[in-house]
Amino acid sequence: MSWVLNNKEWIFSGIGVFTLGLLITIFQKSTKSKSIKQSQKSGSNSTNIQIGGDLKK
Repeated sequence: MSWVLNNKEWIFSGIGVFTLGLLITIFQKSTKSKSIKQSQKSGSNSTNIQIGGDLKK
């Protein structure tokens, strides 16, 4: 806690705000990517292609 009080100017400066925002973004993306669900319905005589992510050749 004392470290935060001693460094409050740095934490709330541009570098601190950028770093905190970057950490929050990384955390949100890592938790969100695990919950992808896909479904697809097709009729007779149809060809369906569904790609969930990057298509690698």
